[in-house]
Amino acid sequence: MHPAPLLIVDGANVVGSRPDGWWRDRRAAAQRLRDALVPYVTEGLPPEHPGPLDIVLVVEGAARGVESVPGVRVDEAPGSGDDRIVELAAAAAGPCIVVTADRELRGRVGALGARCVGPRSVY
Repeated sequence: MHPAPLLIVDGANVVGSRPDGWWRDRRAAAQRLRDALVPYVTEGLPPEHPGPLDIVLVVEGAARGVESVPGVRVDEAPGSGDDRIVELAAAAAGPCIVVTADRELRGRVGALGARCVGPRSVY
């Protein structure tokens, strides 16, 4: 049996893609994103990545303190969120998809074989 594809979400980048006042309360914005990710656990990202997906939301800075929920694991980056995402992508046991619009990060994880999609794919 193959492991479910790993979907790694760049929390800061995805939250920052919506001008909805996220800067007033970064933790609450990360919680909204976490909750919006739950349906993708079973639905996947059609058409290329049907569910189930293993989802990790990487948070940093003021967004720390967001708890995991069933299906979405929240990973608090000890330093740079981008560096943590690269670590997770490098350790992935199977297919890996990274959600970010950050060009540099896309290059770094792409070199590891990860597929990248933009924030609008999930939020």
